[in-house]
Amino acid sequence: MSDEPAQQPPYSPDVRDLEDIPSVEVISRAAVMLLSAGAERLGLADEDPASSPHRDLDEARRLITALAGLVTASAEYLGLHAGPLRDGLQSLQKAFREASAVPDAPGQGPGEKYTGPVY
Repeated sequence: MSDEPAQQPPYSPDVRDLEDIPSVEVISRAAVMLLSAGAERLGLADEDPASSPHRDLDEARRLITALAGLVTASAEYLGLHAGPLRDGLQSLQKAFREASAVPDAPGQGPGEKYTGPVY
């Protein structure tokens, strides 16, 4: 074992310490990741979502519900970011309903316990 201190990696302007990132940016990044992953699991990134090899409605339900909880709980802190994130969430909820062979009852779809029914 060496007595020398651990060397710091070279400075990169693209790397910021977590303590330097505002909470709204952390929340927004997490929401965008959930939004993107949910769209991927619905197959929306492919030409034909119904035959997408990435389509997994069970996984999509979990991601959409997590996104709904995050956006709902954080809305007061998100400011102008809240609207677009809510719109994206609602689009995923509608896409999920359309993709389901047997759609959930209103208010029972992914995330609807946080957002209310989505038609």
